Amino acid sequence: MIKTMITSRLFAQENLNFTRMCFLVNCLKRLKTSQQWLSRQKADPYVEKAKIYNYRCRSAFKLLEMNDKTNILVPGLTVVDLGAAPGSWTQVAVQKTNADGADPKKPKGTVISIDKLQIFPIEGATIMNNMDFSTTDAHDKVIAALGGTKVDVVLSDMAPSATGVRELDKDRILGLCYMAIRFAALVTKIDGNLLFKVWDGKEVPILEMDLERFYKSIKILKPKASRSESSEKFILAKGFKGVQRPLQHGQWG
Repeated sequence: MIKTMITSRLFAQENLNFTRMCFLVNCLKRLKTSQQWLSRQKADPYVEKAKIYNYRCRSAFKLLEMNDKTNILVPGLTVVDLGAAPGSWTQVAVQKTNADGADPKKPKGTVISIDKLQIFPIEGATIMNNMDFSTTDAHDKVIAALGGTKVDVVLSDMAPSATGVRELDKDRILGLCYMAIRFAALVTKIDGNLLFKVWDGKEVPILEMDLERFYKSIKILKPKASRSESSEKFILAKGFKGVQRPLQHGQWG
């Protein structure tokens, strides 16, 4: 009996020690990852440029570079930015469409930003916080805010929080892509455009084929501001053709 109790206690102690060791190893891994992230941030010229130009994060330069090549954002356009927090793409959209009326000689655009998270106010943009863009409620509120006007450009720099499981993460961002496509199909005017982020993989060509049903041209973009080690790319779908019938929930996954 005593021997059994001693054995049980030793076994429990070994389990406790093993659990503590795993915890410490995980802490060290997180610390190493954090240190790598900090080192990368310090060495990244776009992080410093974002501070200088008062953008909320470095991703603003991805959109600026892509717009320089494609000219999809011009004064007077109506733009919806999906998953917009913290708001750097919205800042660029406001500037390029003149949504803040900064240049009285140019047409004034409209920018609506949607995110489940809180977005601090941006002059010239209509912010819709704590909202899931994929819901009917979000669609109705966008239409109401636009007074029935259709959208020229839908933007999305969304990506899910990484789980560390590569295939699962790819499936999750692919799901976001299809939700963005569906949203765009419901609100975009004929010949409107859609720009969204995707992670490179075998699913991308299938995504392109699906887009060809609804858009006249599809282009893959990889701005220099994207980190070289990142698998992110952007798909620009231009010239929305319209839809023959209303899209039902779940049509794209």
